[in-house]
Amino acid sequence: MNDENTEQGSRVQHKTIDADSAGQRLDNYLLRELKGVPRTRIYRACRKGEVRINKGRVKPDYRVKAGDVLRIPPIRVPEPSQAPTIARKWSELLTRSVVYEDKGLLVINKPSGLAVHGGSGLSYGLIECLRQMRPDDRYLELVHRIDRDTSGCIMIAKRRPVLREIHRQLREGTVDKRYLALVAGHWPKQCRVVDAPLFKFKLPSGESLVRVAKEGKAAVTRFSIVERFANATLIEAKPVTGRTHQIRVHAQHVGFPLLGDDKYSSDEDREFCKKIGLKRLFLHARFLGVGLPEQGRVEIDAPLDGNLESILGKLRN
Repeated sequence: MNDENTEQGSRVQHKTIDADSAGQRLDNYLLRELKGVPRTRIYRACRKGEVRINKGRVKPDYRVKAGDVLRIPPIRVPEPSQAPTIARKWSELLTRSVVYEDKGLLVINKPSGLAVHGGSGLSYGLIECLRQMRPDDRYLELVHRIDRDTSGCIMIAKRRPVLREIHRQLREGTVDKRYLALVAGHWPKQCRVVDAPLFKFKLPSGESLVRVAKEGKAAVTRFSIVERFANATLIEAKPVTGRTHQIRVHAQHVGFPLLGDDKYSSDEDREFCKKIGLKRLFLHARFLGVGLPEQGRVEIDAPLDGNLESILGKLRN
């Protein structure tokens, strides 16, 4: 029995690619159009020739062009009721966490504990929350990612041209991203740049970790001191590259791990966190400077949450 018969509730669609979608990978375009359909099903449709561009076969990594006519085969799309229910605490918190918005870009001061997207055992993340909260926004796509335990600025594109433009700036290194981090000990004044390649690997348990290794990818982070305390230092970190866990591993590499980091800190550091009441990773994406197609250069600040501010208050006293 073929898919046309088993999925008879759908029908063939023909869509003309508009200028806003031009340049996007075909598989990502289809994932947006067919919400809830697994990526493997989309790959199979491309492989079997069910998906076509201008009547010809096409691969999932094809970059769609304005004016392309896309054939979308009959694929059952899950009913909206099948989408995971977003916890009320997240929707209420995210509503209060918008730090910048225009017609092409949304910037959220992401709370710690919320992943940017679902997967790996998570039924939803930030992007799924926003899509449910904002049904009238037809296009919402993550521009970049930050770790689940990291808080602060995260960019979501509301228009395809804005996504393309910021991705270009990210590739060229012209997006100014700065983080606040609290590290154990007294960060040395002369340690301003860490240039050490990072290698990503998995433990037998499946957990992903990163270490400094010559076979890794090039990684550079700039550091500066913001405030000193008796047993800790508040630093600003400016990643030049964008590797997984880059700030965390570079800080550990020079001997000053981030406080609240359950992956890269020591037992002694964890005891200190208990003493001051720190229950999360102290890493916050506090600032973004980015050029937008219509607004020009914008600078966006995301304040620390009350928990992190209270930790700094305890250290000052």
